[in-house]
Amino acid sequence: MTAGERAGVALRRAVASDAGAAAGVWLRSFAAALPGVVRPRSDDEVREYFRHVLAPRRETWVAEAAGDGVVGVLVLEGGVLEQLYLEPGWRGRGIGDRFVALAKERSPGGLSLWTFQVNAPAHRFYERHGFTAVERTDGSGNEEREPDVRYVWRP
Repeated sequence: MTAGERAGVALRRAVASDAGAAAGVWLRSFAAALPGVVRPRSDDEVREYFRHVLAPRRETWVAEAAGDGVVGVLVLEGGVLEQLYLEPGWRGRGIGDRFVALAKERSPGGLSLWTFQVNAPAHRFYERHGFTAVERTDGSGNEEREPDVRYVWRP
């Protein structure tokens, strides 16, 4: 079993053909974790964004489970952790921990990310991984217009 594979789940760079599955994970995860947050983009627009921007132009990784396909997605842009979403039924199995370890490995000088203030489970998750909340906003700077918080990790 390689470092990128554990318990039948492999972490690997996304390829173009993963865009649809990764977008599906994002859509289901967002709906489950953030039911009160209004998305400014339709499902089709999210799929197009994965197909034309994230998969081909960003450092996009997927978690692929044997027999279940793509169950997680991680997107990095320089020192920014842009996206980390897991299939709802796959939360709590260590995949998010592995994605954060990978992100730290890829950005050893530090990472930052934004998450919504209403997403308390994400706050606990990132704080457990050494991230510190450094800024809170009223949401006027994001598409959802949802109050958010910026987290930073420094080695």
